[in-house]
Amino acid sequence: MTTTFIRHHVKDYDAWRKAYDDFADVQAKAGVTAKAVYRSASDPNDVLVMHRFDSVDRAQDFMALTELKEAMMNAGVEGAPQMDIYDEAD
Repeated sequence: MTTTFIRHHVKDYDAWRKAYDDFADVQAKAGVTAKAVYRSASDPNDVLVMHRFDSVDRAQDFMALTELKEAMMNAGVEGAPQMDIYDEAD
């Protein structure tokens, strides 16, 4: 099991959340098997997104999607997101 964490600051959480939810079909087609969204307790526009995949390759392919980068920009992501991939330890 592979898990990605994407942390970024957004201009407006509600606008970002609508764009995120509208991207669900792309996520599913790209192999996202589970997901969760977290907001910082001190800044509700500081967002951490968790996605699970069956493999590192699927996660890397998703993170490289041009559609993902465009969706993040259009959703109001500010600055460069921190994007990390973790593979489950045995």
